[in-house]
This record gives sequence, structure tokens and C-alpha cells, in this order.
Amino acid sequence: MTRFFASAIFCLALFATQFSFAQDAQFPLVKGFGGIYEVPDATERPDGSLDYYILVDMTTAATDDAEVSRWVDNVARMMNLHGLAGVSKDRMHVKVVVHGGAISTLMNNEVYQKRYSVDNPNIPVYKALEAAGVEILVCGQSMRARNLEKADLYDGVHVALSALTTVTTYVPKGYTVLKF
Repeated sequence: MTRFFASAIFCLALFATQFSFAQDAQFPLVKGFGGIYEVPDATERPDGSLDYYILVDMTTAATDDAEVSRWVDNVARMMNLHGLAGVSKDRMHVKVVVHGGAISTLMNNEVYQKRYSVDNPNIPVYKALEAAGVEILVCGQSMRARNLEKADLYDGVHVALSALTTVTTYVPKGYTVLKF
């Protein structure tokens, strides 16, 4: 009988432990995208009293054109991770410069439909990023190389002369470059 109780207690403890690790994804700054999870044991965290200046240099698109690019979603994750640690939206100064293969993530639905036969799944993520204060830029040189016009892109995109000059302009201003 004691063996039965010991086994029952072990199973109950194991079952309870599984639920203690389960948690829902959180979206503190970018609503609905870039879900992240609290890590109670983390001793290295962003500092909520600092301003963060981040330039994301994005060149990689999704492997499946019908799915959100993990790199676009990763920008939302980066924002949400800072938010989870107590960095407010007004302390996050984030610009994303898109070029190379990732430029397709910026196409409006009409152009994306013609190329990939589906709506662009990245547009809702970009709109959520913009609502969180992120500025989305596209490399004008990449646009020209791919015969794209501003009208081919979704409405929130700002055109930069180039990704190269965007990086060289913002690094001296204190921006940290993240390569996606």
C-alpha cells in the first residue's frame, strides 16, 4: 500500500510540475505577434531605465511564402522581450531596414498574390510593429534591382536610399545593428 501511495505522490508531483512550466505567450509591446515567455531564473535582463536604439538589418525572407517570415516575427519577439523586462515602448527606438531577399515581405497583397498566390502574411506583423513604434524602411537599391515601385509595397513602408547608407547613418547615432 505504501508503494501505491509513493507512486501516486510521484505521479501527482510530476503532473503538477508540468503545469508549473506551462504558460501562455506574452505580447507586451507588439500585440499578437512575437510571443515570448517569462524566464523567472534569468539574471541577465534588459534595463528598463535605458533607451534602446536598435537597427535591424533584415535580408532573409520566409522559407514558405504562405507563412510569416520568422525574421519579421523575430523583430516582434525582440521588442516583446524588452517589454517583458520592463522597457517601455517610448524607450524602444527601433528601425528595420529591409533589403535583399526579405524585400518580398514588404509587398502589398496585390503584388504578393501575383507572385505567390497568397496574401502577404507579413503585413499584419509589420502593422503591429508600427503600432509599437517601429519604423519600417526598404532599401531603394533593392527595390530598383527587383523592379519594384513604392506602390508595390504595403502602405507603412518608408523608402531609404539604400540599406548600406541607412546602417552607416544610424550606427554613428548610437544604434546597435542586429542582422536578421
